[in-house]
Amino acid sequence: MINSAAAYSAYTQSSVGGIESPTKLIEMLYDGILRFIYRTKKAIEVGDVEKKVYYINKANAIFIELLNSLDYNQGDVAHYLSGLYTRQIQLLTMANINDDMDALNEVTNVIKQLSEAWREVTEKEE
Repeated sequence: MINSAAAYSAYTQSSVGGIESPTKLIEMLYDGILRFIYRTKKAIEVGDVEKKVYYINKANAIFIELLNSLDYNQGDVAHYLSGLYTRQIQLLTMANINDDMDALNEVTNVIKQLSEAWREVTEKEE
């Protein structure tokens, strides 16, 4: 796994969307991804293709924001997170094309782990 302090530094050294507290923004972004994946699953269950695509696009937009917020001067952790986020975008694309619930579950698990680690490290920093 990655060093939590390094992950914290990879974000806090950058200006994330002009918000002064990138720590809170990252929490909100992770929560948003989870919320949109939940809604995507519901849309797939009822056969609402339009909403499925809409929510997957929303989740992808958040991953793009996360990618843009990384500070690559912080070393390996930013590159690790970049690869991880890119993989999640690939999984969302597979879910979109194939209604792949397993792909959505994988993204959910990764984000839950990242969110938990993020909260732990930010609590230590406060």
